[in-house]
This record gives sequence, structure tokens and C-alpha cells, in this order.
Amino acid sequence: MIVRQFISWVRTALPGERAEATRALARAWLVSDLSEDDRAAAEGALLMLLDDGSPLVRRAMAEIFARSPDAPPAIVQALSVDQATVALPILEHSPLLLDADLVDLVATGCAEVQGAIARRAALPASLCAAIAEVGQPAATLELIENADAALPTFSLHRIADRHGHLAAVREALLARDDLPSATRLALVAKLSETLAQFVTARNWLSADRATRLAAEATERSTVTIAARSRGEDMRGLVGHLRATGQLNAGLILRALLSGNLALFDAALVELSGLPQSRVTALIDDRGGAGLTALLTRAGFPPSTFGAFRAAVEALHEVGFVGSIEGMVRLRRRMVERVLTRCELDSSEATEPLLILLRRFSTESAREEARLFCDELVASPATEPLDHKPLAYEPFEDDALIAA
Repeated sequence: MIVRQFISWVRTALPGERAEATRALARAWLVSDLSEDDRAAAEGALLMLLDDGSPLVRRAMAEIFARSPDAPPAIVQALSVDQATVALPILEHSPLLLDADLVDLVATGCAEVQGAIARRAALPASLCAAIAEVGQPAATLELIENADAALPTFSLHRIADRHGHLAAVREALLARDDLPSATRLALVAKLSETLAQFVTARNWLSADRATRLAAEATERSTVTIAARSRGEDMRGLVGHLRATGQLNAGLILRALLSGNLALFDAALVELSGLPQSRVTALIDDRGGAGLTALLTRAGFPPSTFGAFRAAVEALHEVGFVGSIEGMVRLRRRMVERVLTRCELDSSEATEPLLILLRRFSTESAREEARLFCDELVASPATEPLDHKPLAYEPFEDDALIAA
């Protein structure tokens, strides 16, 4: 009887009144102790309201049914494919939607629909992968910031590949502790490329110089990222470097001259195809023949062999770095020793190699001076300065001047 009266009244009521009445009827269907006949009649009325011309009415129904596992499945399904303003609560919260349905909605929905699905609690890997593959930037940002999402590693890299040029997405990815080093480096490369294009467009630098500076910055960042990489993460980073053409002699020599033996080892394992134990034994060969054979197998030009031998010798003499901070910058003492050796042996070293080592020398000297100045400013003065004015003692010539 009550439902019949509701149906008669709702045909002529204003949209706002219909929305409030629909909200009350939906809540009653969930929590009230209705008889079977009244429950069936109420569900029929709610199904009828799915065709209401006002989105306020359908939105009111969606807000009530969104979080309930006991909501009518047919109504929830209909609301999930309604216009975005109606469907969002259902898409974000309803436990009645199947993953397959949500994947289809990700593929066909707008950014708001994708974002609502990306905010769901306990988001499974299949949905994360779908959003990473086709999601709009706003939706992928919601996904990255969803701490309850089972975001797979390959999806993180896919997001970086598709939207890494956008600052908001890039910063959100870099803030994640589980971001693989290879993906982190890919984001750094995108940032370097964006900055190079910016300064070139502004005519602040020529295109060639901007590209070179961006490449140098990416190299430094690579060594920094590698200093914090271990195990499988390091292998993934080296594999990414090789696939993108960045695993060259210059980068590996920079890593070695920074004291990062882990990156040096991993790079030679990747390039030579030899096991880790064999590579380590060849590097430790004090005679130098083992290292030469290893570098040859890795495909390095013979002109670099002398620099690598000198760097390994200098590393053994100077000692290994005991902190991550020490492995992210070139060590001036090692660089100068290798440069001197290559300059003396001009028959083996080529001009490009000497140019590279001189650039390393300049960079390490500037970095050392910067660190020295920072430490000098940060350290407290050992002796207080005496600000008393100096006493003036007259000379004999003063009397002559006065006269």
C-alpha cells in the first residue's frame, strides 16, 4: 500500500523531492523489516526509478547502495553503467561488481570513471594493469596514490612509459619505495629530455649542448640510482640500460671511478654473459690479463682497456667506498690517477677517451670543492673572532707630517 502511494506521488513530485524520497525508499529496502510483498514492491519501484529523467534521483539511489553487499544486484549493475555523476559511488565502492565488468568499464569509460575504479579498496592486479595500459593521466595518478592497490612492477613501468613526461605522475611514481630502479631511471631520462627541449625552445642553449648536458645528467643519475640497487633490482637496471643503449664504456667507467663496483660487476656480467663468480675472479686478477679478456668479451674498444686497468688498480689502492653517498660522485684522486696514466701512455688512449677523463676530472674537482665549502660553512668556528679595534701606535714620521 505504501509503495503504491509512493509510485503515484513520485510521478508529479519535483526532482529534489523525488531524490529524497528515493533515498528513503532505498534505505528502507536495506535496513527495514519489510514483508516479502513489500520488499518486492519496493524493488520494483526502485527499478522503475532507474528510468527517472533526473540524475539526482539515480545518484541518491547509488549513494545508498554503493557500499552494501546486500543491495539489489540488478540495480547496482544498471547504476554502474549510468552517466558518470551517477555511477561514481557504485564504481568506487560496490562489492557486487565483478573484476571483468570493471576492466570493461576501464577500457570504455571516461577519466572520471577510470579514476573511481582506481580508488577502489583492495584493487587487484588485473584492474591495476588495465588502468596502467589505457587509463587517462588523472586515473593513473589515482592508481599510483592508492596504497591499497596491488600494482605490479610491469604496470609501474608502463605508467612511466605512457605518462612519465607529466610532472604530477612522475613525482607520484618517484615517491614510491617499491619503484624499480629501471623505472626510476626511465623517469629521470624523460625529465632530462623535457628540460632539454624547454631550454632549447627558449633559446637558452643550442640543441646539441642541451642534449649533451641532459645525457651527462642522466649518467650521473644512473650512478646515483645504482648505488641504492641490489640483487634483482640491479640486474633489472642493467638490463634496462643495455636495452636503451646506455650501457656504454663511458657510463661503466664513471661507475668504476665513483667506487661503484657493484654496477661495474653487474654491467660486465650482462655484457659478457659470464656468471658473477667468474667476472669477479677476472676483475681481481692482479696481472691484468683476466680483466683484458673480460673487457674484450664484453665488447669494449681496446682503447679503453688501459683506463679500466688503471681504474681497477686505483680502486684497490685507494680503497672501497663505505657509504651510498660516496658512490654517487666521481672520486677525484682516482680520476686524476687514471687521467695521468692515459696521458703518459698516448699510444693506447684515444683523444675521445682523454676528453672524457678530463671532463670527469673537472667534474670531480668542482664536486670536491663544493663539498669542502659546505663542510666549512657547516662546521662551527674553533676560535672566536676578536672584534676589538687595533690600537694605533704613532710612527716617528707622524710628527714630520704634522709639522
